[in-house]
Amino acid sequence: MKKQKRNLRDLDPKEHIGEHSHDDSHNHSNPEKLGNFRTYLPSIFSFVMLIAGIAFDYFETFPYFSGWIHIVWYAVAYLPVGFPVIKEGWKSIKNGDFFTEFLLMSIATIGAFAIGEYPEGVAVMLFYAVGELFQSAAVKKAKGSIKALLDVRPNEALVYRNNNYVSVNPETVAIGEKIQVRVGEKIPLDGILLSEKGSFNTAALTGESKPDTIAKGEKVFAGSINLDGVIEIETTKEFKDSSIARILDMVQNATARKSKTELFIRKFARIYTPIVVFLAIGLTFIPYFFVDYYVFSDWLYRALIFLVISCPCALVISIPLGYFGGLGAASKNGILFKGASYLDEMTKVNTVVMDKTGTVTKGVFKIKEIKAIGWKEPEFMKYLMAMEEQSTHPIAKAIMEYKADGEDFQASEVTEIAGKGLKGTVNGKTVLVGNKALMISNNIEVPSETDNILESIVMVSIEGKFAGYVIIADELKEDAHEAIKQIRESGISKIIMLSGDKDSITQQVAKEMGVDWAKGGLLPEDKLAEVEKLMAETDNKVAFIGDGINDAPVLAASDVGIAMGGLGSDVAIETADVIIQTDQPSKIARAIKIGRSTRKIVWQNIGLAFGVKAVVLVLGAGGLATMWEAVFADVGVALLAILNAVRLQRMTWK
Repeated sequence: MKKQKRNLRDLDPKEHIGEHSHDDSHNHSNPEKLGNFRTYLPSIFSFVMLIAGIAFDYFETFPYFSGWIHIVWYAVAYLPVGFPVIKEGWKSIKNGDFFTEFLLMSIATIGAFAIGEYPEGVAVMLFYAVGELFQSAAVKKAKGSIKALLDVRPNEALVYRNNNYVSVNPETVAIGEKIQVRVGEKIPLDGILLSEKGSFNTAALTGESKPDTIAKGEKVFAGSINLDGVIEIETTKEFKDSSIARILDMVQNATARKSKTELFIRKFARIYTPIVVFLAIGLTFIPYFFVDYYVFSDWLYRALIFLVISCPCALVISIPLGYFGGLGAASKNGILFKGASYLDEMTKVNTVVMDKTGTVTKGVFKIKEIKAIGWKEPEFMKYLMAMEEQSTHPIAKAIMEYKADGEDFQASEVTEIAGKGLKGTVNGKTVLVGNKALMISNNIEVPSETDNILESIVMVSIEGKFAGYVIIADELKEDAHEAIKQIRESGISKIIMLSGDKDSITQQVAKEMGVDWAKGGLLPEDKLAEVEKLMAETDNKVAFIGDGINDAPVLAASDVGIAMGGLGSDVAIETADVIIQTDQPSKIARAIKIGRSTRKIVWQNIGLAFGVKAVVLVLGAGGLATMWEAVFADVGVALLAILNAVRLQRMTWK
């Protein structure tokens, strides 16, 4: 299904997201607009009138309660709850959709009036209306966590223009402009922190309540809440490209992708409903030819009961609500599924393939060890830093974090030697910085001790002599080991690591974490080939977890693509099916568990609806069930299914 794009300025925090005929169709079930009392008033009025009417009938306290007074009384009780449904039924017929639940309920209740069963006609429609109100409340609850995201949408930005801060719409702020954010305000756009430090609540973006403290020059994300002092930010993205805008876009389009179960039920309801209508007509007239004492009103009553029971309301309501509950529960846990279909797909995964850097490791290189040979460490590092200052490589950035005063050390004539490193001149001395291949090609003798180093190593030679080396290492994320443990406990049979980093490092990390097998030194196309090979094997359902642009092809090709770090690579986020908004790999197992819980509840609801309806349908056709049992089989089952779906919002997954 094609996604619907909407302008973010048109989004209303109070607006429902997704498609749901019940929620959208009835005026009597829209508590946001009418207020609680006005919403429930029609049902309350009908209930009071119904109870009073039954009391008048049963106790005979009102002698004139008969004839046209009797009929008018129940008609007045019926109209507040019945008219909106009849109206919707008529609207559906005009649109060419004859066989809807509105039509079923209208025929059944009007038919009950036609044969003189006035209280039952009112009761059926009343309980249907109450069921709609319960459904509306359940939908509202299921959408609560998702609607909370809309509430963090920034409404204004204080931007520095003409020597003054002016309040403007965030969509009008350009890249590179300076904005000011006060304590308690939302960050309106992604940017770089200009102030010395800042503390932010990023719960809306990451699902984590722990404040995030950052220093000057670090990234700040739209939708975060400023917790400490007035800060200034230089914008790096337009509003439409900001982190909160991307998340909102994904959320509002999530319900457009229906699960196979949901699509099947909708198709089934369209076929099932007309069959039921024709069976009810047959149940009314066919017995005339086979029954000795045929009474039209008796068989019509059975047919009406049959219609009420067979209304597919419980299925049509509870299944989308179940999936929506799953999407809402996932978002509360910092996980975004791009559609209900991926909740289903997640339950089938039995093989997890993961990238290394940025997925299970922090992706931030740090200096692990410095070994200077024939030089003092500070001076050795000044030569190295002067060279690395000319590079944008992540390893160069890690080296530049070394604290050393090197203003008098300037590199010149720096050239990059592809796949090997850098060559240049620092303070008149020829300096080589790179790997072992660079050293060997320039006849530099490399100490044998470096052969046993598995981590990334930067070698340095000064004036034709080996001057030392720096070991650069990435760190495992705090929950990396726990993530592997939880993934295994969730029933995943195979865990694989594929990385572009050199094979020795990949194997070391894989061994430490306990994955089944690993392979390093892979280009993006090599990763894709490995995953396709796995997917070609029978019964393999593969989920790939990555975070960078280089992972995008594999994320797109795998059965389920999971992007780590919802604030990371735009390409990875766009390509993936599931977004882990935090950088926590342990959330992968939680995503699997949420998917399974959702599917379990959906199938429980299907079994409940079909089971109860089948029993009461048989009883109704045989004349053993009244309209009251029919009400339970329809509205009662729908309410039970709704309550079951709402359970997803209360569940916790570890």
